[in-house]
Amino acid sequence: MQTLHSTFIPPMINGVNASQVYLPKLENRPHSLFDFLCEKFPHITPTEWQQRFQDQLIFDEQGQILTLHSMYLENTHIYYYRFLAHEITVPFKEEILFENEHFIAIDKPHFLTISPTGKYLQETLLVRLKKQTQNPNLTPIHRLDRETAGLVLFSKCPDTRGIYQQLFAERQVQKLYHAIAPFHADLKFPQTVQLRMEKGHPFYTMQVVTGEVNSLTEIDLIEHNFKWAKYQLKPETGKQHQLRVHLNHLNIPIKNDPFYPEVSHKDDADFNQPLQLLAKELAFFDPISQQKMHFISKKELTLA
Repeated sequence: MQTLHSTFIPPMINGVNASQVYLPKLENRPHSLFDFLCEKFPHITPTEWQQRFQDQLIFDEQGQILTLHSMYLENTHIYYYRFLAHEITVPFKEEILFENEHFIAIDKPHFLTISPTGKYLQETLLVRLKKQTQNPNLTPIHRLDRETAGLVLFSKCPDTRGIYQQLFAERQVQKLYHAIAPFHADLKFPQTVQLRMEKGHPFYTMQVVTGEVNSLTEIDLIEHNFKWAKYQLKPETGKQHQLRVHLNHLNIPIKNDPFYPEVSHKDDADFNQPLQLLAKELAFFDPISQQKMHFISKKELTLA
């Protein structure tokens, strides 16, 4: 059986793009599409799939709405939409600082995840922006942790997305961060921290190990009140949690860091004590406009 060429382009619904699933030829053919989906995605309950069918959120290649009783048609594709029955509202707003035909520069608040993942869908920066701009092609060009605030760029146009992604991949974008951390009079700045970092335990953390250096950050002191200090951080590499690990290595962990030096899980609805890390500036030469681009977050970290 040959796959039909689909001309159906699933619309964006409430800021969410459709996910696509291929239905392969199987030795034990499922009785129905519903049975296949329940088996393929065991982390999604049958009740959730029933709700998606009931809400008419599952389509075939021609855009026909599928039902709980739809047959499993091998060598075809289907489209479905994610939803979350319960999602915690993040009570902080993002701000668009700059926009042209190719990308948007956003000032992201603390506690807002960049893209849908796990328990976050509508309360993510990507879905919020898609709903605001009605542009289904928006894609983050780089990443910030959920806990980190500040500058992040989103591509608007698939044709030029790779150009900007390459700038970040080739370290042609100058990044500057601010952080609040303890003040130690015996530490001298500016200084460069060079470490080898690898995955830690738990798996979502990083650890310092011996071996060839793979992370480098230039750190300087901006101001202090003898207890806390504001530091300027210029990462030359982009390892996960690099800035958090580097300051922790100096025995000055970032204020309110839930992972370093120790993992401390907070309630997802607790928006007190945000991580005091801010992506303050981004600068790069735009190969399309042939202009120097320089963005500065409006947010400020304070010692108080």
